[in-house]
Amino acid sequence: MLELLQASPERLQHWLWALLINAVLIAVAQRLPLLTPAGWVHAGVLGTVLLGSLDWPGWWAVVLYLALGSLVTRLGFRRKQEQGLAEARGGRRGPENVWGSAATGAALAVLCVLPAAPVPLLQIGFAASFSAKLADTFGSEIGKRWGRHTVLITSLRPVAPGTEGAISLEGTAASLLGSALMALVMLQLGLLRTPAAWLLVTLVGLLATLVESLIGAALQSRWHWLSNELVNAVQTLIAAVAAMLLAQVCGLI
Repeated sequence: MLELLQASPERLQHWLWALLINAVLIAVAQRLPLLTPAGWVHAGVLGTVLLGSLDWPGWWAVVLYLALGSLVTRLGFRRKQEQGLAEARGGRRGPENVWGSAATGAALAVLCVLPAAPVPLLQIGFAASFSAKLADTFGSEIGKRWGRHTVLITSLRPVAPGTEGAISLEGTAASLLGSALMALVMLQLGLLRTPAAWLLVTLVGLLATLVESLIGAALQSRWHWLSNELVNAVQTLIAAVAAMLLAQVCGLI
């Protein structure tokens, strides 16, 4: 990456503008109750990476992801607090949440600026990573509040809402909605090129969320070092790789 910036003054100027724009925007946005102070700093780094590599479509994609995720987190928040199921810090995300959700997407975005990069394919992976994560957020937040019959995905035995690996019909439907909505954002921004790519990313996002529940049920109780943020990163990586492989198999690229 450094060699690329040194070889292209225009590219270097573009990245410097990306850094300046995000610094100003983060300074203004810190009053919003979406992230912790440290979370906003890391969001600024992420925004710089995305604006520098994917320009405004990539930047807007993640801003809208954050807005949608924060909105669904606030749904029924008081009730979730009473049940002990609400997100910590009043729903504000910290640095670990930022990178648990966005590390895969950020890496794919950076790869897009490399010479001869398969940009359409990488953008499908980028879109799938965020669609999977928004699917997870929608499913978790709506399932915890409105899921009527919550079961463990590995055994289908009833468990309390909020249990690692728990799923419900309502939560699964919400996951599908979240994945479809994020994929639609990507389609409207031009990061996905066709309705077929939208459908592929939507389905992969849902499937990756179910895999994330399997990991939570089977491994998180045994491996205490396997944090939610690390599982999120694994989920988004699975979604990105699966979407890129399927896109090639299905002839979408």
